[in-house]
Amino acid sequence: MMKFFHATLVLLVCVLAAPAETLRVMSFNVRYPASGDGQNRWEVRQDTLVRTIRLKNPDIVGTQELFYIQGEYIAVNLPEYEWFGNSRRGNREDEHMGVFYKRSKLRVIESGNFWLSETPEVAGSQAWGATLPRMVTWALFEVRASGKRFYLYNTHFQHTAQGNEARVNSAKLVAERIGRLPAAVPVILTGDFNAAAPDAEPYKILTANLTDARPTAARVLGPEGTSSGFSGRVSDRRIDWILYRGPFKVLEFETVTYNEDGRYPSDHYPVIAVFEH
Repeated sequence: MMKFFHATLVLLVCVLAAPAETLRVMSFNVRYPASGDGQNRWEVRQDTLVRTIRLKNPDIVGTQELFYIQGEYIAVNLPEYEWFGNSRRGNREDEHMGVFYKRSKLRVIESGNFWLSETPEVAGSQAWGATLPRMVTWALFEVRASGKRFYLYNTHFQHTAQGNEARVNSAKLVAERIGRLPAAVPVILTGDFNAAAPDAEPYKILTANLTDARPTAARVLGPEGTSSGFSGRVSDRRIDWILYRGPFKVLEFETVTYNEDGRYPSDHYPVIAVFEH
C-alpha cells in the first residue's frame, strides 16, 4: 500500500512540475516580390526575413502576400517547417495565405480555403467592391505531445481606403464561419486586416466573440503600429492582429522590429503571441 502511495505521489509531483505547454504564433505580411521595391526587393531581403523567423522561433506562422516562390524559399531555408496554402486565384499564381508550422510539434488534421465574397467556395471570387480576390486559409491542428487541437484561420482583408464595405463584410463572414466551429475547440485568427485596432468596425465585429492577444498579454514588447513601409517608422496604426477564442493565457506579445543595418524583412512588422494552453 505504501509503495502504491509513494508511486502515486511521485507521479503527481512530476505532473505538477511539468513545464506549461506553450504555442508561439506569428502573423507576418511578407510583402510580395514586387520588382519596383528597389533596394527592398525580395531577392535582397529574403535572408533577413528567414533570419527573423528563425530568431523568433514560432511554432506556426500565418503569412499574407506570400507568393509560391517565397514560400518555397522559406521552406528550403527553414526545413523544420512545412507549409501549405492556395493562391487567391485558386492556383499557385498570385498571393497565398501560406501557413507554416513546425512538423515536430504540430500535425494538420484537415485544412481548406474559402473566399471573402458572396460565393465563398468559388476560388478567385470577390465582392463588395474589393479590387482583388481575398481569402482565408485554415487548418485544424493537433499538438503532437498532448493531443490538444485548435483551429488556425489566416487572412488578408481589402487594402484600399475605399474598401471599408469589403472589410466589414469580410469580418462578418469570418466571424460567421468561426461561429460554426465546435465551441470546445480553440481558435486562433491571424491576418493583415488593413483596419486599425481597436476602433475599426471589422475589429469590433471580430472581437465580439474573439479576444485580442496584444492587450491581454502579460508582457507586451515593441511598438503599437505594424506597418513600417520598410523605413523602421513607428506609428499607432495596428492593422496586423492575432485574435483567439478558448482557454489560452497570453504570456507575451511582440511587434517584431528586427532589422539588419536598417534593412527590414518586410514593409510590415511581424507580430507574435506566446500562448500557454
